[in-house]
Amino acid sequence: MDALRTKKVAREIQKQLGILFHEETRKTKGVMISVTEVRLSPDLSSARVFLSIFPDARAEEMMQSIKENTPTVRYDLGRKMASQLRHIPELIFELDTSEAYAQRIDELLGISNNPADKE
Repeated sequence: MDALRTKKVAREIQKQLGILFHEETRKTKGVMISVTEVRLSPDLSSARVFLSIFPDARAEEMMQSIKENTPTVRYDLGRKMASQLRHIPELIFELDTSEAYAQRIDELLGISNNPADKE
């Protein structure tokens, strides 16, 4: 499959899943889910979806719920993308820990991202 097409499809899946999660998280007060990245296999058969969940305290609970409802999420994604994709890839959800990892490194190095601390 063409690499450019794969990237475009990945971006569209990321966008549509972001909208889907935004609509669903309105029902669960105090939780925000962001789709940070989608990595598609070259044949578009599977998609690894990285999610950032705030607050961190509810991340495991939300990931469990999302994984249990993967078939429903895939079905809803298929309805949104029916005109663009013939087959919707299998979705594999993972928690994106890159932000927490970066914050931990900043803490260890003594770097502050707070503008008030820089004055």
